[in-house]
Amino acid sequence: MEDHSSTALQRARTLRSTMSLPEVLLWNRLRGNPMGVKFRKQHPLGDYVIDFFCASRRIAVEIDGMAHDRGDRPLRDSGRDGWLRRQGVEVLRIPAAEVLRDVAAVADAIIRYCADAPPPSAACAAATSPGGEDFSE
Repeated sequence: MEDHSSTALQRARTLRSTMSLPEVLLWNRLRGNPMGVKFRKQHPLGDYVIDFFCASRRIAVEIDGMAHDRGDRPLRDSGRDGWLRRQGVEVLRIPAAEVLRDVAAVADAIIRYCADAPPPSAACAAATSPGGEDFSE
């Protein structure tokens, strides 16, 4: 069963080729299954696209540039994070400035966090529709 909308899939495909500098730098450290942890870049989930996703631990990593502090973005990000949590996905938000300051340290922290995180329970890994309805029952 698909766990994303067709709009999110199209947006993810576009975003994969137009990643920001902090995203590119971080992806270069996260790719290749470091410490046995697999990450996906620009992963569609529901109506959203997650910057980096560790599916085995259901952890989303979002790199937040300055735009995330402006206008309605904080409210939108909060709503998005709430939806992801209801799907059993933990969200890590990292300022883009931190990635630019020390990409190796940020990548190492993310990798270790994901490697040490317990696997999700079966309830958290339930199949969901693009609208977020739970069909596991």
